[in-house]
Amino acid sequence: MYRIGIDLGGTKIEGVVLDADGKELFRKRIPTEREHGYQHILNRIKLIHDELVATVPGQPTTFGIGTPGALSPRTGLLKNSNTVCMNGHPVKADLAKLLGRNIEIQNDANCFAMAEALLGAGRGKKLVFGVIMGTGCGGGIVYKGEVFTGAQAIAGEWGHMSIDPHGPLCYCGQRGCIETFISGGGLEKRYVEKYGVPRPLKEVTAAYFAGEPQAVEFMREFFDRFGRALANLIDVLDPDIVVLGGGVSNVSALYTEGIAAVKKYVFTDELETPIVQHQLGDSAGVLGAALVGI
Repeated sequence: MYRIGIDLGGTKIEGVVLDADGKELFRKRIPTEREHGYQHILNRIKLIHDELVATVPGQPTTFGIGTPGALSPRTGLLKNSNTVCMNGHPVKADLAKLLGRNIEIQNDANCFAMAEALLGAGRGKKLVFGVIMGTGCGGGIVYKGEVFTGAQAIAGEWGHMSIDPHGPLCYCGQRGCIETFISGGGLEKRYVEKYGVPRPLKEVTAAYFAGEPQAVEFMREFFDRFGRALANLIDVLDPDIVVLGGGVSNVSALYTEGIAAVKKYVFTDELETPIVQHQLGDSAGVLGAALVGI
């Protein structure tokens, strides 16, 4: 059985074909063109799906899609997507009709977690928590090789736990969400608020390692908030491993100063949970989509 996966992003749609052993056979990427609206995006998905299927003609395939947001178990409509034209639509039903096949749709963070659990840094672990710290901040839970979505399809939505009720306003309506403090987008906004000038996170990180006082102050606040946020998660879930992904996961000091902050706040005498960087990079989302397919 071949596996087809599509990762639906705000700017790109990426697809992959895997064989029965998980080996990649074909990959394709096209622009999303979300400015043209909901139906156009569905048509773009069909375009890339049909090309993927054509690479294994006559062979049975599973099919999964990873997307920002989640399908509401109550209504079947997509919610919480930052590609806002997709929200409020029966995406799964519409795509199943358009493609003439069964499909599975999962949150993109769940797909990341699934790929890292089965093919990446979490291999061999029973309970894997995958964290994405990119433009936003999300998470996914994989238990015994299966994505755990929860009763409301929000399991793992770590980025929208509030750690400061007086903090910045988040797009979700709360204040002080983890996403507003430790995502890439959130960090760059906090830097402007604190110092009055925009500065890319990569530049701030380099200045931190160079010992620049302003950067050191800012990054120490970041590590402290990361520690609080991840300690809260570990207190609740107690996973066998935490895998970090997204652009912010490339900040090497997270694996020293960041972990030290987690140890400071976690409710245990000794932190034994490995906190590691991803192994699959940008491929995790589309590989995870293929792995969750039906």
